[in-house]
Amino acid sequence: MIFSGGVFMRVRLGYVAIALKLPKVTSSSNVTYTYYKRLASEEKRLEKLKFITHSNMRDLKKILEYNVDRNIHFYRLTSALIPLATHPDVSWDYRKIFNVDLKLIGDIIRDNSMRVDTHPDQFNVINSVDEKVVENTKRNLWFHVNLFKDLGYPMGKMVLHVGSAAGGKEEALKRFEENFMGYPEEITSKIILENDDKSFTALETLELCKNLGIPMVLDVHHHICNNNGENIEEILPKIFDTWDNEVLPPKLHFSSPKDNPKDRKHADFIDGDHFVNFIESCKSLNKDIDIMIEAKKKDIALYDLVDSIKKIRKDWDWIDTSTFEL
Repeated sequence: MIFSGGVFMRVRLGYVAIALKLPKVTSSSNVTYTYYKRLASEEKRLEKLKFITHSNMRDLKKILEYNVDRNIHFYRLTSALIPLATHPDVSWDYRKIFNVDLKLIGDIIRDNSMRVDTHPDQFNVINSVDEKVVENTKRNLWFHVNLFKDLGYPMGKMVLHVGSAAGGKEEALKRFEENFMGYPEEITSKIILENDDKSFTALETLELCKNLGIPMVLDVHHHICNNNGENIEEILPKIFDTWDNEVLPPKLHFSSPKDNPKDRKHADFIDGDHFVNFIESCKSLNKDIDIMIEAKKKDIALYDLVDSIKKIRKDWDWIDTSTFEL
């Protein structure tokens, strides 16, 4: 994909993990550690892990091919692709066993100029006051780093929240910087930080990203739920600036509340008017952006949003199913 970087601002829409238009297809099948331990032998346990992983790989391939067919260029990979991959008491060489499968999936991503990323689960907390959690987080993040490596996808990034506010925000932010600097560069080079809906605001997350020299992901709805009165239009240029040294354009998260405006739960679909108003507030910055749609209806919500945009702004030019310019 060639980004415009010129007179027009190009926006690409993406969705998270599950393609609801593909029934009975999921790349997130799993097995609990309790069930795994009940299996009669090591051979049976490995057989189970391999069976589930093969199913996930097969279905991920179907989802990616579906994305290619539908001209969807932006997609979040599930963190549950490999069952028990990060469990401290489970050790199995999935990287060697599924090396060819991972390479073929990576070929689809690269050959079609698709952007993919991951969002490690919220129990990964770099600035935890518990050193064991900090170390477990490091081990878990290695999984994502190795996944991008096995896919042959060097542009892969993983989205994290700042995490714990224990001891007060000032101490928590210092703790994040210290622990972050103690992580290997293979991990830190892949991390991008997102503002959250309870603790760390967009402005606080931005300042941390600037200190660490890493990109920031603006979550628009999180900002609405959690801010100190900052005008998002005033800090948006500085958020975009954190992407200046990146190959890919800034990415954002967009969702609509389920009930009231500050409801943290995601709605099934996206409010088209709110989305259009936000995009128009970005227009003066003339930056290409990728927007991850975080809605319960996944890919269906993306198509619904596209229909809404086309009705609200008939003059915006559509490049394909999920990409428009204005």
